[in-house]
Amino acid sequence: MFYIKDSLLDSPRSINSYRRRHLTSNLDQSTFFYMNHPIRFVSLVGIIVARTEYPTLTILTVDDSSGVTLDVIVLKAPITEDDGDKPVRSGRGEDLQSARATRHVAATNKTTVDTTALVPGVVVQVKGTLSMFRGTMQIQLERVSVVQDTNAEMRFLDQRSRYLVEVLSVPWSLTEEEVERLRYEADDEEEKLEEEQERIRRRERRRTEREEKDQRRIQKLWEREERLRAKEALYSRDAGAKYMRDFEARKA
Repeated sequence: MFYIKDSLLDSPRSINSYRRRHLTSNLDQSTFFYMNHPIRFVSLVGIIVARTEYPTLTILTVDDSSGVTLDVIVLKAPITEDDGDKPVRSGRGEDLQSARATRHVAATNKTTVDTTALVPGVVVQVKGTLSMFRGTMQIQLERVSVVQDTNAEMRFLDQRSRYLVEVLSVPWSLTEEEVERLRYEADDEEEKLEEEQERIRRRERRRTEREEKDQRRIQKLWEREERLRAKEALYSRDAGAKYMRDFEARKA
């Protein structure tokens, strides 16, 4: 498995077997540390050994040959009907058919994730964010792809090993110039965010003003049409009364 330094992607071995010695949870529960490297995303290659369906999520149990298995959480798109709380194993054909018909989404951006091929026995590369559930590390799925052959798996292992040696095993430190530059960039980003929020507020105010103006215009138009209809109704009533008087007079 890869640990991915904050916003990077990919790093070493199974999370469960290494978290006690190498990972320390930060105040942000979605960020952990390998030594002093902040880790938010991870990537691993392993074989799916089980697939468990729940109404709101699917759990893929993945064995990455580290000695422990890891649960990968795949969220389901909201559903309208109540499917109950009982988990269903994917060993039966009809259950797997139902599981494949459900739309799954990524944990962060909610884009659609195709889980049709994610069945026990398939080797996959999983990328996602870390989470803890009852003292056990899990991965919230962001992206997944089927590993086509052994060559692809070995390329991943080579990349993982190089990333561990070249990046994660080297203490992360910043010079004063880098700290100052990052602080400047953070302040600049904050200013841009405030400006964008102000632009959004101005657009919202203009939209509200346009809607109120349109509403007043529609109200005035409706009132004018109502007055016109009232005049026409009065004219029609008077004309009808006059016609009836003339008709009665002719009969007499």
